Amino acid sequence: MLGHLAKFLVIIFKNVRRNLVRSTLTSLGTMVLVLVVTSVWSVLSFIDAQTSEKANDFKVLVTEKNKAPSRLPYAYSSSLREGAARNPGDVRPTDYMTWAFYGGTLDPTKMTRENFIFLIAGEAEKVPTMMDELDQLGPADKERLMAAVEKMKRQRNGCVIGPTQLKTMNKRVGDRIKISGLIFKGIDLEFEIVDTFPDAAQRYAQTSIMNIEYLLAALDEYKVKNKKPHPQGAAPIAFVVLRVNNRQEFERLAEQITASPLYTSPAVRCESQASAISSFLEAYKDIFWGMRWLLAPAVLVTLSLVIANAISISVRERRMEIAVLKVLGFRPGHVMMLVLGEALLIGAASGVFSAGAAYLLINKGAGGIPFPIAWFQRFFIPDQAPLWGLAVGAGTAFVGCIIPAWSARSVRVADVFSKIA
Repeated sequence: MLGHLAKFLVIIFKNVRRNLVRSTLTSLGTMVLVLVVTSVWSVLSFIDAQTSEKANDFKVLVTEKNKAPSRLPYAYSSSLREGAARNPGDVRPTDYMTWAFYGGTLDPTKMTRENFIFLIAGEAEKVPTMMDELDQLGPADKERLMAAVEKMKRQRNGCVIGPTQLKTMNKRVGDRIKISGLIFKGIDLEFEIVDTFPDAAQRYAQTSIMNIEYLLAALDEYKVKNKKPHPQGAAPIAFVVLRVNNRQEFERLAEQITASPLYTSPAVRCESQASAISSFLEAYKDIFWGMRWLLAPAVLVTLSLVIANAISISVRERRMEIAVLKVLGFRPGHVMMLVLGEALLIGAASGVFSAGAAYLLINKGAGGIPFPIAWFQRFFIPDQAPLWGLAVGAGTAFVGCIIPAWSARSVRVADVFSKIA
């Protein structure tokens, strides 16, 4: 049995090598289309992961109820850290982080992408635990991040800037930058870049963070200097993120907070992080629908047609050979296996190579797929991409070569030799 299988594999490899030009062109076409499908699925899988509810380790967003963008008083954060708990049996969050956003330009006379910077303001010590995926860093990267956090705690004007953002601004770690505030107009701040995010934290390549105490102190100084509060000084917070253990605790926590008299002006709402992201991305639903149900299927159909066309030409050219094989004792099923094997070899090998190369080149070389959606600036090829390439390449090859393979199976020896005679 194994000997027969080995012979079939040898014949399949020889058939692929026979017409290298056609095999190479088919392989290249497969690689390009698998690359497109892999890129589309990478974006969709990441969005699906962000908008899927977790069974445990729930994150809850507390935002302003009746206005967007959300603006909350900083005084809310102290009681929200306890989940507005007043009774011994109330749910208390296991962790928290207060979020505000500060954006500005390095040069007010040049409103260009290179001069603009957007910073997340929050409690420095909460960055490693409350910002997604940073708690999954390796020991060396985690140590580096913690060192940067300690610097931000000691030095309120310290900031961490993503490596891509740092490169765009043409700055280096240790440089000082002065930002003219745009989100908080009139609040101009000077920062020292204490570090960048580790390379393993690829999601944050264009993200920057600062200590929220620095922003709050600047708002207080503005009030003293101008004898009046800043227009956004009364409500500088965008939202507060709370962490609970599971959905049951989330539901009880949400009831506690929304029923509390502490949050009436403005009123607040609680929703899971996945639900909040899903609601925010509602504006992009047509894009996602088109990617999922139009673009990806169209590419898969095109790939099947490419392989079907190549295999059909090959079968037509080899009718004489197929007839000889049948005379030598090859059954119709054997002939069909040879044709299917050739298509599957090209499709599977090309798919795995394309997806694997995409994983290395896009993630390591290009720093992700530049496809800005909301606050997600780049997307990365997941670890399972080679399996996607194998499935797409082999699956479309199988679908595309069914008809040509059946045609080869149905070749009649008498018809072939009668035409030759």
